[in-house]
Amino acid sequence: MESQLGAEVKVMGLTKTYGSNQVLQSLDLEIAPGEFVVVVGRSGGGKSTLLRIVAGFERPTDGGVLMDGEPLKGRNRCARVMFQNPRLLPWETVVENVGLGLNKKDWRQKAEKALKQVGLAQRALDWPAVLSGGQKQRVALARALVREPRLLMLDEPLGALDALTRIEMQRLIETIWQEKKFTAFLITHDVDEAVMLGDRILLIDNGRITMDTRVSLPRPRKRKDQEFVTLAEKVLERLMGDEAGLINGEEEAIKELAKA
Repeated sequence: MESQLGAEVKVMGLTKTYGSNQVLQSLDLEIAPGEFVVVVGRSGGGKSTLLRIVAGFERPTDGGVLMDGEPLKGRNRCARVMFQNPRLLPWETVVENVGLGLNKKDWRQKAEKALKQVGLAQRALDWPAVLSGGQKQRVALARALVREPRLLMLDEPLGALDALTRIEMQRLIETIWQEKKFTAFLITHDVDEAVMLGDRILLIDNGRITMDTRVSLPRPRKRKDQEFVTLAEKVLERLMGDEAGLINGEEEAIKELAKA
């Protein structure tokens, strides 16, 4: 699997409605080739809908997506998606799961290379049932990488992992991204994860981008560094802003009732 430049993504006036519910509202976004963009936001804010549209799984109600300057029509062939659920076939071995859909002549060679890249070469002939949660996600990552994507889309893939395994997976994803130079688009609820991995952090709220912050911290990043902590706090404050305001308002109301 040879290195190649990442894809350029342009989202223009993207709107998506389901019945009377408008999930995305005239959203504009540009992602440079090789950039690592992380999206945070509350559940239901439109993050996963944006990912599915850019991946070509869904069509927008209005607006569109350009991939390397060309309108996206149907499935996004230069993109691969890694989900929170690894979605492995239990009746196929690890290497067979990675090689699903590849050319019959060289699928095993490519699948084994991808497994080596994620540190699971020795588990190629195992069944998914005997793997840990972190190992299953490594297989899912290998399955995404084996087709040499120019855009890797990650929909909260580490959300169900324990803290240590999650950190290990973050480091693995960052290392592979730096080597392969693909464009990365990650959705997460973990603010530390966003600061750890992102070149940019976007906050989507009610279908709009309400924050677009560039992360200038040198890599590899350390969670204990003051600049890291300060940025994480800033993002969290923006993420929780409306909710914090609501809570404060409730507290003030309770105080007023107590006085009465």
